[in-house]
Formats: sequence, C-alpha cells, structure tokens
Amino acid sequence: MTAFVATAETKSDRSFLEVWLITIGHALTHWYPATFYLLLPVIGRELDLSYSEIGLILTFQSLAGAISNLPGGMVVDMVGRKGLLLAVSLFWIGFPYLLMGFSHSYWMLIACVTLVGIGNNLWHPAAIPMLAQRFPERKGLVLSLHGMGGNVGDALAPLAAGALLAVVGWRSVVTLNVVPGAIMATLILLYLGMRQPVEAPQSAPTKRRDYAHDLKLLLRNPVLITLAASSAFRSMTQSALLTFLPLYLAHEMDYSPLWTGVGMFAMQAAGFAASPIAGHLSDRMGRRQIVMSSMAMTCVVLVFMAFAGASSAFVLFIALLGFFLYAIRPVLQAWLLDATPRSLAGTSIGVLFGVQAAGGAIGPIVAGMLADRYGLISTFYFLALTIVVANFFIFFTPVRPAVAAPEPKTA
Repeated sequence: MTAFVATAETKSDRSFLEVWLITIGHALTHWYPATFYLLLPVIGRELDLSYSEIGLILTFQSLAGAISNLPGGMVVDMVGRKGLLLAVSLFWIGFPYLLMGFSHSYWMLIACVTLVGIGNNLWHPAAIPMLAQRFPERKGLVLSLHGMGGNVGDALAPLAAGALLAVVGWRSVVTLNVVPGAIMATLILLYLGMRQPVEAPQSAPTKRRDYAHDLKLLLRNPVLITLAASSAFRSMTQSALLTFLPLYLAHEMDYSPLWTGVGMFAMQAAGFAASPIAGHLSDRMGRRQIVMSSMAMTCVVLVFMAFAGASSAFVLFIALLGFFLYAIRPVLQAWLLDATPRSLAGTSIGVLFGVQAAGGAIGPIVAGMLADRYGLISTFYFLALTIVVANFFIFFTPVRPAVAAPEPKTA
C-alpha cells in the first residue's frame, strides 16, 4: 500500500501542468518590474529626477529583497505550503504597482517598490525547490523553463507598456497592469494552494533546534558562499543594466517609448531562447562550463556596447547581451540545489536571492552616480567590470558539492 501511494504521488508530483502554471506565474512576477523599468524615463521626467535619484528607487527595492529573502526562505521550509505562498507572493508583487498610479510623491514611489521587494522574496524560495524536487533528474531543464517564464515577462512587458504609453498615461498603465496578476494568483491558489497537500514532515526540519543547527552548516557551505558572491555581482550587472539601458535608449538615442520597449524586448527574447539551451547543456556538460563561458561573453558584449555608443551597432549588441546574460540564472540555481540538502532548499534559495538583491541594490545607485558624473555610456564599462568579478568567484567554486546538512530520511 505504501509503495502504491508513493508511486501515485510521484506521478502526480511530476505533472508538467504544474510546471507551466508556475512558469506563467513567474512570467508575471517579472512583468511588473519590467513594465516599471520602461516607465522610469517617463516618471523621471514628470518628477524631475536625476539619474542618481532614479537609481535610488531600484536600490530601495533590492535592499528590501536582500533583507527579507532569508526570512522568506525560512518561512517556505517551515510552513511547507508552497502553492499558497506562491499565490500570496504574486499578489504582493503586483498590488504595490497599482498604488503607484495614485502617487505624486518620490518617497511614495520608493515605499511601493520596497513592498515589491518584500513580496518577491517568497516566490523563488517556493517555486524553485518545488520544481527541482519533483524533477531531480531534469533539474537544469525545468528550472530553465521557469527562467524562460521570467524572460517572457521581461520581454513582453516593455512591448505592451510601450504600446500603451502611446495612447494613455503611465498611471493608467500601472492600473491596468494589476488585472493579469490578480487572475493568475487566483488560479495558482486554486490549483496549487488549495489542491496540493501539505508536504510531509520529513521534507522540512521537524524541530527548531535541528533547523538552527542545519542552517549554521548551510551557511558554511563553500558552494553556497561562492555562488552567492558571484550572483551578487551578476545581479549588480543586471539591475544597473535594466535601469539605465531604457534611459540610454530614450535620452541618448532619442527612442520613443514604443521603440525603447522593442529594444528591451530584443534583449529578453534572446534570453528566452538561451535559457533552455543553457539549462539542458548544464545537465549534460556540467554547470561550471556553461556559467563561465556565458559570463565571459557577457563581458565582451558590454565592452563592445560601450565602444559602439549611440550607433546602430549598439542596438544589435542588445540582443546578443541578453542571450548570454540571462542564460546563467537557471544554471546557478540548479548548481546551488545540487550542493544543498533538500530540507533546506527554500532557505538556500532565499540566501542566494538575498545576496543577489544586495548586489542588485548597489548596482543602480553606483551606475547612477557614474552617469551623472561621466555620462550614461560610462555605466556600460562599470557593468563589464562587475561581470568579470562574478566570473572570478565561479572559477573558485568547488567542483564537488559539500554536504551542508544531513538529508532527511525518506520512507
């Protein structure tokens, strides 16, 4: 009887419908920030903001994520209701953008993006371990599909927002934006939050004392330390790029909101294509080779963009940049889960995204200060430097994973 139940549960757990549902939800968690990046030039002009003030908005969002990601991962591991937490997270990410539509204050904008940063901390610690644990032999692939969802949201949102800005104001855009997230949060709640059973006690630490002991071991895991450090610098690159690339296209190349959205779409669409390729190859060839080669090419493209300046070649490099930069994300996540125990999967992802958010907080404000002093093109040299440092940490990541804590016994 036990074997039959286990077999039935395995088949149910491996339903790809859940993969696509989580992937679509992930697309919407990226849809909202991607829309906001495109709105920043318009908002900045309306409120007469400097580049440093614009960078500070995203810095507050990332700082909120950095502070709340580890607690979010701990909540996921101890509560275990991942479907419910996914629905809560998606609603929490979308609702503050609705509030922005009623704001006329710079500090109200910062308060709203801070709420977004807090809400986002629940999604990845819940979604990524859920997918990895149900498809352990295809971890790189399913996480890359999840990553593709993020790329789809990042790619389509600028196009939609750019088209809407041609006919309505930015406040109407953020108001309309809340509808798809509310619908998707409801679907996730009904299918994953209500129908999925609570995880067995063996899948999470059963005692707080055991959890605290295992957490100490986890935080000494050398793979976690080096991957998190690398991810921090990679996130610094990405956050500054997403903040200032639309500004460069709008201010230096005089693109309309629609064509700025097309440029951002090109970068994200290339990332969409790269993500499953990188995930599949990392399952076959190893994580390190894929990450190091992608980061090296990202650095090369960024340097070429800085030399190209406001020319047609600059636009061509945008898509190439997206291909290499976004291929890395699911591979890093799969690598981390390879090296950490299943019982602390949510916490390990929380640590990773918390450190990433700290890096993401530094990137926009530093890039903004450089742009104010030396011009927007200087930010691309800064981005090339940060991705080189990220690759340096990958070089020293241990090949063989360290055991952070004992795995829970299973029946």
